[in-house]
Amino acid sequence: MTATEFEAKLLNIQPEKIRTLLVEAGATHLGDRFQRRYVYDIPDRPGTWVRLRDTGIEVTLCVKEIHSDAIDGVTETETTVGDFDATNMLLGKLGYQPRAYQENRRSSWALGGAAIEIDHWPLIPPYLEIEGDSAEHVHSTALALGLPLDELTSENTTKVYRRYGIDIEAIPRLTFD
Repeated sequence: MTATEFEAKLLNIQPEKIRTLLVEAGATHLGDRFQRRYVYDIPDRPGTWVRLRDTGIEVTLCVKEIHSDAIDGVTETETTVGDFDATNMLLGKLGYQPRAYQENRRSSWALGGAAIEIDHWPLIPPYLEIEGDSAEHVHSTALALGLPLDELTSENTTKVYRRYGIDIEAIPRLTFD
């Protein structure tokens, strides 16, 4: 199924401060987990790629398409698959070789139907991600947490890394090691 993502980030956060805001707002902590992913380019389709991700709960295969940096600028078509390594091998047999392997750590929360993630990625400061059913839902969730709307960005992870002078696309293995 293809869906539009309504998502925004708040960069360079203090995770403990955000956790406190989430608890005070009545958010539900869904857990902390380690995630790993492979990213594959799709030839002749800039701004579109395949992501195979193990969230620590499930393994998903997704095609992401960036249309703009707006809060609703990304569509994704995603399905659950059975096995991370077997799916990577299957994609290889179809001619897809991963451009990169990436890891991150995520603390997941829910508030008013919105998904809220505290993300830790290698080499950059942690950031908060809010995903909702609409742009208004994302904004109202940020406001419920007392977060400044003018500091939200809908930039993808590649552009976030660029803010810190890092070309994530030039890093074939992005890990915490």
